[in-house]
Amino acid sequence: MDQLSLAVESSHARRQRLGERLFASATLIAAVLVLALLGGVTIALVNGAWPALARFQLGFVTRSIWNPVTEQFGALAAVYGTIITSLIAMLIAVPVSFGVAVFLTELSPRWLKRPVGVAIELLAAVPSIIFGIWGLFVLAPILQETVEPWLIGLLGPLPAIGPLFRGPPYGIGVLTAALVLAIMVLPFISSVMRDVFETVPDVLKESGYGLGATTWEVVWQVVVPHSRVGIVGGIMLGLGRALGETMAVTFVIGNAHRISSSLLAPGTTISASIANEFTEAVGSLYTSSLIALGVLLFLITFSVIAVARFMLLRLERRALSSV
Repeated sequence: MDQLSLAVESSHARRQRLGERLFASATLIAAVLVLALLGGVTIALVNGAWPALARFQLGFVTRSIWNPVTEQFGALAAVYGTIITSLIAMLIAVPVSFGVAVFLTELSPRWLKRPVGVAIELLAAVPSIIFGIWGLFVLAPILQETVEPWLIGLLGPLPAIGPLFRGPPYGIGVLTAALVLAIMVLPFISSVMRDVFETVPDVLKESGYGLGATTWEVVWQVVVPHSRVGIVGGIMLGLGRALGETMAVTFVIGNAHRISSSLLAPGTTISASIANEFTEAVGSLYTSSLIALGVLLFLITFSVIAVARFMLLRLERRALSSV
């Protein structure tokens, strides 16, 4: 019996070791496959963009001209539009998302918490083209007839921020695109914030209330410090979505390759330019310039992810050092 038991245990141990090796090999293959895919995409983009980058060099990034007839291309207007629309969208979406997350986790009655949470999740499932159509046919006319004239009259004469709100009320433009982006990224940021807020131990919050703290003091001094890593991650997730959004922005930004000081004027983004012009690109230089726009968007997104990772590492180290 002892020899039989030893044989069975030895066979079981061999199967376990074999299973562990197979599992480790499978995970290694998956990791290498991701790196290979990323490397392949990078090589394909750089190879396709090389003719434009070799001809225009640094001028491709520093010039805003975009003229397919004379084959003069510059990405500055598209880069400017991409960054400005994303930043404005985040300035709007982050505070609203924070408020939604706090309401759902700290203030909402039970009967309302689930419907609001489901509504946020459904909002995240709406296709981007639907947001674009809604922005073009519903939001843009409202902005043109009411909001933009009010902004022009109220903020236009001011010396500092006045140039941002001057010009005719087109309805479509950088501001409209930023508002649509803010609505699109709001469910992603608020869902992440809600989930990380719910991970805060109840004993910490109850201790704050027991010391006489108000709800706002508990949220700001207990919940937020405990969840700051997740908050930053959610914000960067929304920013990455805003930077790469295509169809919704294409509908409402106006698709004009120029830089204007006014947020009410039409503009363009990298993704909108590629979506609008790639199928109509004639000539290798035109196509290469559009691919070069994709390379710039790739670099911008990669930089955002790298900065987010660096911030998360610093927050984690600070949290460990304070323990």
